[in-house]
Amino acid sequence: MAAVCVFCASSRTLDQRWLDLATETGAELARRGHTVVSGGGCVGMMGAVVDGARAAGGRTVGVIPQALVDLEVADLASDELLVTDSMASRKTLMIDRSDAFLALPGGLGTLDELFEVWTTATLALHAKPMVLIDADGFYRPLLDWLTTLTDQHFLKPAGRNLLTVVATVPEALKALESHLP
Repeated sequence: MAAVCVFCASSRTLDQRWLDLATETGAELARRGHTVVSGGGCVGMMGAVVDGARAAGGRTVGVIPQALVDLEVADLASDELLVTDSMASRKTLMIDRSDAFLALPGGLGTLDELFEVWTTATLALHAKPMVLIDADGFYRPLLDWLTTLTDQHFLKPAGRNLLTVVATVPEALKALESHLP
């Protein structure tokens, strides 16, 4: 099965529905035999994803910079915890260790990771599937802006089409798995 990197929020002050979505995502990935690759944190949605995966018998790999380990937010229960020297090297290692990418609701960090993966795909540096879960229209304003970028020729339609957008976890996993070798 695949190593699926999940990008999502690490905030400790989220509504329970977002934590539930993250738990469901981790559990479903594990049930389907996938390894969950995460940002290596144990808080917020990131913690809920890995907890959900482990509760369903899944394997987790965390990738975290030393600065966040020092803040005591590392997922020490990971099957494998990889510590990097920077956020940039964290993203590179997450891309290298993953076969596919799944983005849940999140903030700047989530967007940074998603856009890094997406940009490298548009440059043909990888051909790994990328799926965005737009639960409850969370990403609708961003998606509208991306349509504007495409309409005004700042983003090629082929580049825009590299990111699959769905509304639910089952749809996301179906989309990811349909693009895996």
